[in-house]
Order: sequence, then C-alpha cells, then structure tokens
Amino acid sequence: MPDPRRAIPRTDAVLAEPRIAKAAGSLGRDLVKAVVNDVQQAVRAGEIGPGDVVDTVLARLPASASSLRPVINATGVVVHTNLGRAPLSAAARDALVAAAGATDVEFDLATGERARRDRGALAALRAAVPDAGAVHVVNNNAAALLLCALALAPGREIVVSRGELVEIGDGFRIPDLLESAGARLREVGTTNRTSVRDYAAAIGPDTGFVLKVHPSNYRVTGFTAEAAMGELAGLGVPLVADIGSGLLAPHPLLPDEPDAASALRAGATIVTASGDKLLGGPQAGVLLGDADVVERLRRHPAARALRVDKLTLAALEATLRGPEPPVRAALDVSVASLRERAEALVKAIEGVDAQVVASVAAVGGGGAPGVELPSVAVSLPARYAAALRTGEPAVAGRVVKDRCLLDLRTVRLEEDAELREAVRRCG
Repeated sequence: MPDPRRAIPRTDAVLAEPRIAKAAGSLGRDLVKAVVNDVQQAVRAGEIGPGDVVDTVLARLPASASSLRPVINATGVVVHTNLGRAPLSAAARDALVAAAGATDVEFDLATGERARRDRGALAALRAAVPDAGAVHVVNNNAAALLLCALALAPGREIVVSRGELVEIGDGFRIPDLLESAGARLREVGTTNRTSVRDYAAAIGPDTGFVLKVHPSNYRVTGFTAEAAMGELAGLGVPLVADIGSGLLAPHPLLPDEPDAASALRAGATIVTASGDKLLGGPQAGVLLGDADVVERLRRHPAARALRVDKLTLAALEATLRGPEPPVRAALDVSVASLRERAEALVKAIEGVDAQVVASVAAVGGGGAPGVELPSVAVSLPARYAAALRTGEPAVAGRVVKDRCLLDLRTVRLEEDAELREAVRRCG
C-alpha cells in the first residue's frame, strides 16, 4: 500500500503558498515554518487530512510575532499588574510607533548637534509637577530608590520606620534592594507606631537620608501613628519620599494617597514614583525634587544602567502632554454612565443569562489599598470566565459566587463592541 505520508505537502511547497508566504513576511519565516511543521505532524498523527494543511496553518498562525496577546480588562482592577498595569492612551501608542524607527532622541535637527536624550519627557514632567526643581526618569520605581541609595548613602545609613519595610511584587523587598547598594538600614519605631522623635534620635554623622515609604499595597489600622512628611523634612538631612503609585497631584477619590506635588511642598528632598500606575503611562521610575540632588543622581555612574529607552520617553511625554489617559478615565467615570453601558450590553446579548449588577472596583497596582470604587458589572454564568479568557479577543473578568462579573469601570468605552461580540461567541 502507498505510504500516506507521501501525500503530506512538502514544507517548501506550503511556505510558497501565497497566503502563507505573505504571513512569513510579517511574522518571520522561522515562526511560520514551525507552525507548518506542527501541522504536518498532525497529519502524520491522523488528526487532519493532507488537504487541510494550508487552511490549518493559516488558522494556527498568531496575530503577531510577539507571544503577548491583547486583553480586555474587565476585572475591576484599574491598574492590574498581571495585565501590564496602566493601559496607554492613544496618544502614547502613536508616540511609540513614531519613535520605533529612527528618531531625534539625541539629535538636534536644527543645529545638527547632539542633544540631551530625555529633554522632551523631562520638560513634560516638569510642567506636570512645577513644584519640582528638577526631574529625572529611570526604568522603574525600584531603580529610582536604588539610585538614591547609590548616590546619597553608599556605606552610610538610611533611616526608615519598621512599619515601612515593604515587600513589593514577586518577593522583592525594599530593605534588600537598599542594602544591595551598600547602604545600611537604621530601623526606627515599631510596626504600628513611629514618631518624629524616633527618626531624630537615630540621625547622626553617618546618616545618608531619611526614607519615607508609602505602604501602598497594605494598610496598618488600629493603634497606629506615623510622622508627617513636614516633620521629617525639618530634621536637617535629605528626605526621600517613595510615594509609589505615581499620583502627581491630589485626586478627590483618593484622599489618603500621597501625591508628588504635596510631598514636595511638605519639604521632601526627592520624591520617587512609578510611571505605569496612577500616572497612567509606561513603566518608569520618576525622581522629582531638589535640583542639585537630582543632578547628583543623574550624573551617578549607575544612572546609565538604569536609563530608559526612546520608546519609554516617547510614551511618557505623550501621556503627560496628551489627553486623559485610560487610568484617569477609569477613576473619573460616573457610575450612571457605567450602568447605561451595562444595560446596553445586556440588551445586545439577548438570550444569554446576563444581568446588570452593582460592583466594587479597586485601584490595584499597589495603589490606594482598601479604597473601594463603586462600579457596575455584567453578571454571566461562571463558565463564561474561561471561555472569555481563551477567546479572541481575550477578556479577563472575575468569578464571584459562581458568576462571571465583567466590571465596566476598567473596560474602555471603545472596547464595548469587542466585549459584546466576545460574549456572543461564548453563548
């Protein structure tokens, strides 16, 4: 009998098929060839017929050469770390595309001379926080703290409250980070109560700076006390304030969340924060404060290793100069408009066991712990959760009491149509 494997189309013949050749031009030949080989193996296993190879390859090809997939965030967590934290604004996305090729990142087109690479982003950051004497950007908030320790406290002490020895994501701990820079931690106070007297008693000739850390991913309640920023600023040594979530100015929904402008007005020497949380931009660590100290940080040898690339600079500048980013829009949206959108969605998917329900959203990303944001969700049977996650587009909701909730506070208005079609396909 003839060997059925002889009927399997040759690899070069499949790759030459016009539609597959076109895909190889955008996805890369090696990636497409790997899919072809997998499909050929499926023929050998008897899972598909030889005549189905081309169609199966086309169906299995990814949308892009990257393994990352877009996800509609319907979890109700505004800054979701597992989903990439802050979604970028349309202006920031356009800026990324513009900066992807050759760009004037370090080139003055008017003079033909070399220019400072971060001038546009830093000018936008200065404009957003005019209380800062100078600003600098590194690749995340941990890098900002590390640079402070390297430049201001090498071999010296950093005075910090025991209640602020924070552990951040994936087991990384701020004490370990600072000690890796060659600094020594001088812990003061207790877990729940630390006064300005505790800090003052610890300050001496060996003090590099006082560190005030906002415990952004937990809350200590009950019999508690902490020193105010203004009190610590008067101790005669530099004060570094890690506000964490990147709020640049006060927000009415987040009255207890520290912001950069208020910290600087209270006397902080340096404020560090994240760019991809409440600021709403790309991953970055921002440093704002005293001009002389910022320049000292900028000129430290480690600053080169911690610098951001042109894509981050472009997206950060566009976030600061452009229209309201999605994070801010999610915070400011009215519950009434969310309910209206939820009702329209339920009406459009008639025949599905769907209900409009009240929900509670959260800031997330280590910001505003304990703050509950009133919201509205579409409630579906729990089985929808897995189907939506693995569908196209992928939709991440949350399961509560055997129901899949799609919280619309974190779904952008322009995503409503995609969300509706995704639910329909799972029906």
